[in-house]
Amino acid sequence: MTFRDATPDDVPLLLTLIRELAAFEREPHAVNMTQAQLEDALFAPHPAAHAVVVDIDGAPAATAIWFESFNTWTGRPAMSVEDVYVREAFRGRGIGRALFAHLAAVAKAKNYLRMDWQVLDWNQPAIRFYDSLGAVPQSAWLKYRLSGEALDALASGAV
Repeated sequence: MTFRDATPDDVPLLLTLIRELAAFEREPHAVNMTQAQLEDALFAPHPAAHAVVVDIDGAPAATAIWFESFNTWTGRPAMSVEDVYVREAFRGRGIGRALFAHLAAVAKAKNYLRMDWQVLDWNQPAIRFYDSLGAVPQSAWLKYRLSGEALDALASGAV
């Protein structure tokens, strides 16, 4: 098992893994990002996100994509994990635990306050896994999203 920071050559692979994750999350048609957008997000002079790839015997087995957030109460950055995905053929080998340990080491090396991520409420295997890591669900906070027509309306002053 090897962990490596993604390179521009990994962009097609990463987009494939993102699409596989979307299919697993029952949203197979939700990904509309292009390779050019992903490459820009990960490899621009000031990248919006970072990616790590896990290889098993030279085969891509898993990925994690994360970005830096900021906590105003503590004045410290945090790691927001956007995607974690282990390909089905590689599950059950401890890759997820090793990947989260790798991310935790990155967070500690960067002096991040914490790691945050989301999980779908129906994904019980992932929830059990996150519980086993000592992660704590943040049930007191509700997630909100403003997009599409509602975002357009607010931005234009119509709301």
